[in-house]
Amino acid sequence: MAQSIIPNLPLIEEDEEGSTYDARQKLKMDRFLADRKPVTSAHAIDVKKGEISNQDSAAINASGGVVHGRYGELGPVADAIPLEYLALLRHASEGAAGLRVLSEGKSSGTLLVYGVTEANGMAAAQIGSAKGYAVVGVAGGEHSGNQVMMESIKGLINDPGTAVPDVYALSKKNFSNLVESIVNGDEGIETATADEYLEEFKENLLNYAITFPDSLPAAVDAEKLNFSGMDKDREHFKENMQAFLSQLPPGSPPMDKAQLDAMFTKDQYEVFRKRFWTQTTDVISGEERNFFSPPHIVKELLETPGKPSTYINEALGPYQPYSFSILKQSFPEGSAPPVGGPVIGAVIAVTPVLESAAQRIGAAKTLREKGEALQFLTSHERTAFGAASSVAAVARKHGAPVYAIGGSLPGIDSVDATDADVKEALAAMDIGEDGSTKLNYFVQQYRACDFPFYGDYAVHRATEEMAGPRQIVVAK
Repeated sequence: MAQSIIPNLPLIEEDEEGSTYDARQKLKMDRFLADRKPVTSAHAIDVKKGEISNQDSAAINASGGVVHGRYGELGPVADAIPLEYLALLRHASEGAAGLRVLSEGKSSGTLLVYGVTEANGMAAAQIGSAKGYAVVGVAGGEHSGNQVMMESIKGLINDPGTAVPDVYALSKKNFSNLVESIVNGDEGIETATADEYLEEFKENLLNYAITFPDSLPAAVDAEKLNFSGMDKDREHFKENMQAFLSQLPPGSPPMDKAQLDAMFTKDQYEVFRKRFWTQTTDVISGEERNFFSPPHIVKELLETPGKPSTYINEALGPYQPYSFSILKQSFPEGSAPPVGGPVIGAVIAVTPVLESAAQRIGAAKTLREKGEALQFLTSHERTAFGAASSVAAVARKHGAPVYAIGGSLPGIDSVDATDADVKEALAAMDIGEDGSTKLNYFVQQYRACDFPFYGDYAVHRATEEMAGPRQIVVAK
């Protein structure tokens, strides 16, 4: 029997509920938690300066209140908000400011956000989505390659909004079409008339009858019936093929196009579709009751036409909800795609890479100088500049304004956060009675209160060329 390394301490113990646990592991965890120092402040990283920010910070004072390095004492509203989030309050306020200037006088519409995975862009997207705006977000190259992050951002944006990586926005036509589809609630699904559905079905049926005639033992390619094995297997080939072909449906009886055009009407197609639907349900549920061969059913309907009404559940009305009918094409109530509404504008979150590229191109005076500046940008800078320009171009195409947040860009007005924006950000961060919030972040905390060198490592991680998708915060 194994012995405990700690005297008089059994390896396995039972808790009050009778569950067992490893006492050594619990002791290690208890000691670890006991040694951890309490967090009294949280700091964001100043990426441009490459240091821990004292202004973008939140600390607990002697009276238990929260003091922000930039906005002072926050009051009771901050009591239910994690310190890590409060360290990002400036960024959240910038997002709220961008939304404010674009939404003045507009209760709905479509909002475009470049840098949707940045702290300020994420705030603009989530607060805008919570207020009922359709948000189309574009992630910068820093995070767009992270599939989990992209899917998470999409999940934080309400329909009909969405988020795409920067490389998607590089194609202005594709991005413009995406925005148009959200603005108009058009999913790009082409409608077809009942006559078009019927003609396509009859064409496919005639081709099927030629390819798989009932003169063959089953609906298989004729080449499959040719023996192509070794002579020693020839004796059993026919017997084996019969067993194999018995599992497959039979071929189609001959079909006459003139008879199909004259007798197989839209009503008969509706009857056929109802039988096909019933058969599909039986196959899925494992309750196949009757032999089912589509071309044989069509042949039967040509000889003895059916009535559509006899194949419709009268208890549910003439047409069942969520079932497609070529005779009555309609969406059930509430299933039509939502309409985003007109574009209200674009918010461009200024990332260090985008700022560097924009300043170098903006400093060029002539077209040649701009071309040379573009040529000498890194691929990362070029992609950021192209994607942000695409977002701005689509907004301007719709006659909507463009604003920069978190920095400045040549030719684009910047917007600064006001006290009202700070209050808006705090309200979005606040945790409701149901545990939900309007603004959520993905935070990676480095506890410099336990290990001081974590602070330097956090700065290193935050200033990497391709930093991770989480917002890095240092706890002290």
